[in-house]
Parts: sequence; structure tokens; C-alpha cells
Amino acid sequence: MAEFLRVTVRDRVGWIEYDRPPVNAFHWEMLREVPEALEQHLADPAVRVVVVGSALEAHFSVGADLRVFADTDDDGMRRWVDACHDLVRRVRAAPKPLLAAVHGTAVGGGLEIVLHCDVRFAASTARLGQPEIGIGFLPPVGATQALARLLGRPRALRLLYDGTLLSAEEALAIGLVDVVVAPERLREEVQGYAEGLARKPARALAAIRRCVTEGVDLPFAEGLAIEREEAVALGATADFREGLAAFLDRRPPVWSD
Repeated sequence: MAEFLRVTVRDRVGWIEYDRPPVNAFHWEMLREVPEALEQHLADPAVRVVVVGSALEAHFSVGADLRVFADTDDDGMRRWVDACHDLVRRVRAAPKPLLAAVHGTAVGGGLEIVLHCDVRFAASTARLGQPEIGIGFLPPVGATQALARLLGRPRALRLLYDGTLLSAEEALAIGLVDVVVAPERLREEVQGYAEGLARKPARALAAIRRCVTEGVDLPFAEGLAIEREEAVALGATADFREGLAAFLDRRPPVWSD
């Protein structure tokens, strides 16, 4: 049982909501719970889509609890960063779609985890940024890599150099988030979109996620090789045959997975 998370399932959508008042600051225990909750949802056949959100309206997460670093040594910092990078790898390797639902403030490591999700929803009142430069640090949950791939090198560097927070609309304009909705509608919008994904063939969703997530870091020819592998594998599935038959028969498909 997670102490600092709310882990729930609703209509084939698994939610992981941070719940460490007042600001969802990560300490060691909370950092350990997130990958455990993720693995729980990924292993559950009743869960088709995973959402990362917050049980607090005012804060998504402010990232690391800086008291963790107050007396840490080099080995402690190394272990913290290794744990963060392990979480990043787990998120990026997940075979199910991952969505983010951002209420309130998402900064530091709080925003970084959002960057590794597939579709990012934000409340119109959200504030987002990477202010680590203000303490002479950098974002160690993969943001230096994810932001450059998501926004391009110049925008990523400016966001990291400046350390300023963006409004939800500003974040939308540069592609940091994908959808902005009223705060009171955020969970409903994310749940509805997730349920739509949950009705689609899971094997094809997993293949698409792998091709895009792994392929973006590879030379084009190697990305094509992953695409070829997944396309051939999908071609042998019952769902592909059902999708073809349903299209030709002009009826809705009935997926088997």
C-alpha cells in the first residue's frame, strides 16, 4: 500500500496521484513508491492506460524535497540520480500509454516526469518550469534530454537557463503541454481521453509507443528497423485480421486483446 500516492483504477484507466501535502515534494520513500505503482498498473491486465496526476489541487509536484540533499554526499547524490533515471527508463519502456494530468505547480522533478508521458493535459491555472538553475543545479530526471527532443535545443536551453515558470497557455504555445482545460474539468477530460485509448487494440498501441519512443533516439535507419519489426509482428495478430475484416464489412471491430 502506497503511503504517498493514491493508486486507483477506473474503467480500465490506472491513476497514480501524488499525495504528499503540502506540495508533493519527493523524498526517498515517495521516489520508491512511484515505480512500484507504475509496475502494478503495467502488470494489471484490467489497466489499459496509465495517468500520472496529483491528489492536490494547488500542486502537481515541486520536485525533490530539498532537505534530501542538505547533508548528502557524492554517493548519496549518485544514488538519487540513479533512482530517478531508473524511473525514467521504466516510464519510457512502458508498453501502455501514459498520460499526465497537471494541476497547479509542476516544477523541477515534478515537471520532468510529465515530460516522459505521451500526452500532457494541464489545468489552465497550472504553472510549469525547471528552476534548478536557481540553486546551482540541473534537472536530473531526464529533462535535459527530454526537453531538447520535445522543444528543440534553443527552447530547451532557454527554459533551463532562465528557470522561469510558464503559464499553461505559454506551455501550450511551445509544445510543453498538449491540452489546456479548466481546472474543474481536468480529471474528467483526461479520464475520457484515456477511456477512448483503452478501447483501442493494446498491442498496436504498445507497438506505436515503442517505435516513437525508442526510434526518436536512433538513426533513421535503425528506427525504421524497429518499425519493420513491429509491423510484421502486428500483421500476425488476430486483432489486425479483425480490423481488416471490420473495415471491409463496414462494422465496428471487436478486439480480442
